[in-house]
Amino acid sequence: MKDYIVRDLSLAPAGRLKIDWVKEHMPVLNAIREEFERDQPFAGVRVALSIHLEAKTAYLAEVIRAGGAQVAVTGSNPLSTQDDVAAALAASGINVYAWYNPTEQEYRDHLLHVLDTGPRVVIDDGGDLVELLHTVRREQAANVAGGCEETTTGVRRLKALEREKKLLFPMLAVNDAFCKYLFDNRYGTGESVWSGIMRTTNLVVAGKTVVVLGYGWCGKGVAMRAKGLGARVIVCEIDPVKAIEACMDGYQVMSSEQAAALGDIFITVTGCRDVLRRCHFEKMKNGAILANAGHFDVEINLHDLEELALERRTARHNIEQFTLAGGRNIYLLGGGRLVNLAAGDGHPTEIMDMSFAIQALSARYIQENAGNLDKRLYRVPEEIDQRVAWLKLKSLGITIDSLTEEQEAYLNTWQE
Repeated sequence: MKDYIVRDLSLAPAGRLKIDWVKEHMPVLNAIREEFERDQPFAGVRVALSIHLEAKTAYLAEVIRAGGAQVAVTGSNPLSTQDDVAAALAASGINVYAWYNPTEQEYRDHLLHVLDTGPRVVIDDGGDLVELLHTVRREQAANVAGGCEETTTGVRRLKALEREKKLLFPMLAVNDAFCKYLFDNRYGTGESVWSGIMRTTNLVVAGKTVVVLGYGWCGKGVAMRAKGLGARVIVCEIDPVKAIEACMDGYQVMSSEQAAALGDIFITVTGCRDVLRRCHFEKMKNGAILANAGHFDVEINLHDLEELALERRTARHNIEQFTLAGGRNIYLLGGGRLVNLAAGDGHPTEIMDMSFAIQALSARYIQENAGNLDKRLYRVPEEIDQRVAWLKLKSLGITIDSLTEEQEAYLNTWQE
């Protein structure tokens, strides 16, 4: 088996500069790295990662390796891998199997190469490694102590496996940790989605009507940043509670078919398929821009869009123009894949510092508790969440209050 499969190893110096930059801005992960170097919690353990392969992920891989692990890495999205970063990891001795814009078969082969290393712990983003370990590589599952899942989509897939009593090893829902979804999903997604859209289109956001489809934590962040940029924001939801919340947060709330005729920019962030489809495309105005911020490229129905299009061309890098009847143009960003990664660098470094700290400590928890956990989906232990929060506060130079003994007693009694 090859030690690495990358596009161009000569790109390694440029990738190393990116990794070194994020390292300087990830104080929480740096503190954990020092601990890992001292304690070697992964000594002799094979760890597999399938996460969006850019500089911040690369540094997480190096932190895991600093703990003694043998690390193998691939991407979790065909358009999010950065070839120079992959080359830098390969040059440093980490097993890397990934390149930008692979074919479907190449993408699958890269995942299988990572599993060929025989991992004991898996770190997944979207559930592709876990799916393979429950299908074509099922025989390997018995040797997996467990793993961690980064994103909402992956956790949803794990819940389905658990519900059907088919989960073959324990998994930690990293996405559901407070220090992940409250910051990564909201502030990280909110900022990186707009960074990707603005750098790709070079168009102003202020004064435009933005339609956000889905008002979970990621949708909240996207809508909040759109409002801050001066856009009029419409939210579309299927959950009545979230719809009321969006209304009380100051946004217009309506059905997606109503919003289709009004929006200038549409952003899907639901984790579901066919959120924007033929009935929406037929109503959209000339110049409408479509972007997806959900994990998989199924939220915008490309088949419907292609069928409606009389002509298709590349209008600009990462922008596909579809010309519909009547001369209306609809523009698709990043091929309908995660716009913040397909057309950007992903979440800000300081945000991923917290998320990847949760990942690193959760991976250690899985390894240290190997054999003592049931084959089910677990929440991240509270002490891990709290530890990351304290480390983050320390890095920011922030101190907070603590309860006195009298206050502790007051809060823990039922008597007046």
